[in-house]
Amino acid sequence: MDNNKNAHERELAQIEAVPLFARLPAQAKEALLCQARKRVYAKGAIVINEGDAAHGLFIVCSGLLKACLNDDQGRELVLSTHGPGDHFGELALLDGAPRSANVAALEPSELLIISKDAFHAVLQDHPDCMWAIVHCLVERVRDLTENVRALALVDVFGRLARLLTGLSADEDGVQVIRPRPTQQDIANRIGASREMVSRILKELVFGGFLSLESDRIVVHRKFPSRW
Repeated sequence: MDNNKNAHERELAQIEAVPLFARLPAQAKEALLCQARKRVYAKGAIVINEGDAAHGLFIVCSGLLKACLNDDQGRELVLSTHGPGDHFGELALLDGAPRSANVAALEPSELLIISKDAFHAVLQDHPDCMWAIVHCLVERVRDLTENVRALALVDVFGRLARLLTGLSADEDGVQVIRPRPTQQDIANRIGASREMVSRILKELVFGGFLSLESDRIVVHRKFPSRW
């Protein structure tokens, strides 16, 4: 019984952490949780295919996922990544259009799925939630604008430095990127070739800016403005 109660409280906290639902009354959050489904995805599993019909909003309980675009030649551009506390999938629920990108699990991931009907019911009963959605969408538009600016106006080194800086987090006074992304993952996220990423990383290691360890990247000092 205690385990079930703890699991319920954790899942309710995950819904409460989503900005879209933060201002909902407790009863509405409980109703959402009652209608939510939990699914576990293995590493590499496809959660959403571009062009799929939209059936739900996804909340990340654990793990890491990527939203990406792919072409017929197998090339990939990563648009964003989503970790615990993040959510995705609301855009297609608002306009009824098919999914605009693929989403895949980069590591084993557990998700809560809020159905389209439950999501629309919340908006119907609590229209002030629309302001939270507007705020969320504005943030994503700004992020996409910055990504487009970087792809169009910043060289590969600048995009790589920006990505690594954004991914790093403090661990006991040391800036660390964990888990360590592969060179292909990095290339997909900055719109470059794996060979170019490999070359720049080697130069940064040689220059003492970072270390590449088995499970992490350690950033020792601020990257130079130019390569």
